[in-house]
Amino acid sequence: MKKKYLLALMAAAALFALSASVGSAAPILPDIDIKVGGGEGQPGMTSLSLVLLITILSLAPAILILMTSFTRIVIVLGFVRTSLGTQQMPPNQVLIGLALFMTLFVMSPTLGEINQAALQPYFKGELNQNQALTKASEPMKKFMFKQTREKDLLLFMKYTKTEKPKTYQDIPLTVLVPAYAISELKTAFQMGFMIFIPFLVIDMIVSSTLMAMGMMMLPPVMISLPFKILLFILVDGWHLVVKSLLISFNT
Repeated sequence: MKKKYLLALMAAAALFALSASVGSAAPILPDIDIKVGGGEGQPGMTSLSLVLLITILSLAPAILILMTSFTRIVIVLGFVRTSLGTQQMPPNQVLIGLALFMTLFVMSPTLGEINQAALQPYFKGELNQNQALTKASEPMKKFMFKQTREKDLLLFMKYTKTEKPKTYQDIPLTVLVPAYAISELKTAFQMGFMIFIPFLVIDMIVSSTLMAMGMMMLPPVMISLPFKILLFILVDGWHLVVKSLLISFNT
């Protein structure tokens, strides 16, 4: 199941990276025909199309990161590590890997809709590229609109002078994606602030105790770190953080 959703995520990345060409009558993906020897057509056009396609596809994962739950999850996990003060524990590879699998878990209903409504009909030849992109954008817009603050959405709509849409499906991706991104950043920082508070209290208590005992030269971090780790273990911190992240996407 995870492999199927991962393939759907990669295919959706390729579709959404080409969304700027939706309004054109020409196909979104260029027809690439690599031949050995002389061929008809203008020289260099095939190579140019190939380079353009590779460039777009290389940017597709970075673009899609801002359209999924990955941003919020990885930022909150980074706040957990920073608040604990454990430097590089857990390592970046562990945090990013956990964030990727949690993203697949959170996005699996949306990716399932994209796979059924857009990717499979497109692979079977029932939809052309423009139709597949339109079908694929509907579940993504629904997910992003649910998590986007109205104030952030109005900011970009006013700047681009976009008319008030009747439904979320009428909102262009060029407006919805940046609004969703800054909404996710705000939500992630709010959750990170709440994570910081208990560990900050421990630092203050340890620092005050050391000052009262006259241990000026002893770094408070060395004493508070074991207590913070112990508190995090006792309350089952990773379970609570992951649970809070999952709940935040359902509200």
